[in-house]
Amino acid sequence: MTKREITYVCITVLIMCIPMAIIAHNDQRTPLSSAIYDWNKIKVEATKTGEKRQFLQAPTPTLDELELHVTTLNPGEAPHPPHQHPDEELIIVKEGIVESTVNKTTKRVGPGSVIFQASNQLHGIRNVGATQAVYYVIKWKTEKTPRGK
Repeated sequence: MTKREITYVCITVLIMCIPMAIIAHNDQRTPLSSAIYDWNKIKVEATKTGEKRQFLQAPTPTLDELELHVTTLNPGEAPHPPHQHPDEELIIVKEGIVESTVNKTTKRVGPGSVIFQASNQLHGIRNVGATQAVYYVIKWKTEKTPRGK
């Protein structure tokens, strides 16, 4: 191989590595530190079924990712059809009455109720009350969380 060919090979390898380096760099998010989140200062995002407040979504010192958002559902609405995902999820009902399906079991629950949704298990939620339903959604990912979706 000539010096010119070796140079072309080296340049090609470097160019091919740039996108991987950018991806790796972008994935190095700073872990969350202790913080206080004021309900009144969280941006409210209108959705087709109500609204959403996104409090946080980032890695922590012990989790690959921690997400917390609050969903407000209008009466009769569901945020999406029943689904499943690799990360685990905890829902805490703040206001209203929801119907939740977990593992083919459907129950109606109200304020203070907790719903746990394990990895890759089909689940869904719907507001079955006459008023808005508000609930906290806490999701997390660890090194044990299956990769995918």
